[in-house]
Amino acid sequence: MSQSEPLLPCFWKDNRLTAVWAVAALAPVVAAVAERSFALLVPLVLVLGLAGLWQVAFARLRNRVMGWDGIVTAMIFVLLVPVTAPLWQLGLSLSFGLVMGDLVFGGRGRGFLSPATVGLAFLLFSFPEGGAAEPGMATTLAAVGSGAVLLAASVLSWRVVAGFFIAMAALAVPWAMPDEWPALPGATLILGLVFLIGDPVAAACTNAGRWAYGLLAGALVLLFGHEGGGILSSMVFAALLASIFAPLIDQVVIWANIRRRARRRCDV
Repeated sequence: MSQSEPLLPCFWKDNRLTAVWAVAALAPVVAAVAERSFALLVPLVLVLGLAGLWQVAFARLRNRVMGWDGIVTAMIFVLLVPVTAPLWQLGLSLSFGLVMGDLVFGGRGRGFLSPATVGLAFLLFSFPEGGAAEPGMATTLAAVGSGAVLLAASVLSWRVVAGFFIAMAALAVPWAMPDEWPALPGATLILGLVFLIGDPVAAACTNAGRWAYGLLAGALVLLFGHEGGGILSSMVFAALLASIFAPLIDQVVIWANIRRRARRRCDV
């Protein structure tokens, strides 16, 4: 049996995938705007406008049809940015994430990183903030609903989610959760898992690789948390590092599968 299967059914290719990703991101965005009002509305308009401009610029440069995935990246980005970050930092960080994490590779699906993760990592590394405020209950519930939608649509891999929580639970026994983290998974952790770690472009794409990738991401989150990182920075940098290793994880799984098949032929 093959070690990999298409995570994305044919129905979800191209604009259909962007559409379901946008629908999933819309619920927590609406909930976050309801909770934070004007404090989120202005940054949301800014990043949506910038994302559209970058998409138009690269579409014209390459003489291609404009994609809409940058709009979804902007929605995910604004959900997780610290509330105290100035607008110019948001614009610079989102631009860096979109261009260097996505558009320079040719657009969505041609790179190996989540542009939202790259933008958030740039923001947190270049402009260190204090403790980021945890979104409220409405955003948390909306994030859970978004994850359920993406799981049902086979856009988010259940293996990645299961591996993530298994690693967190296993390491939390000998190594307690950081004191400043909430007792129950909050919106930041769920949004980071669903939209950053679970991004199908950034995650591993073999079945065994998805388990390993989820386990690695969960372990890294707890490791960064115990090194003094807040829950936001821990999720972002864990997602970035795990996605860098995702191609190697898949390659190891493929090599192992090839060797196993070769041994079977020799035994016949």
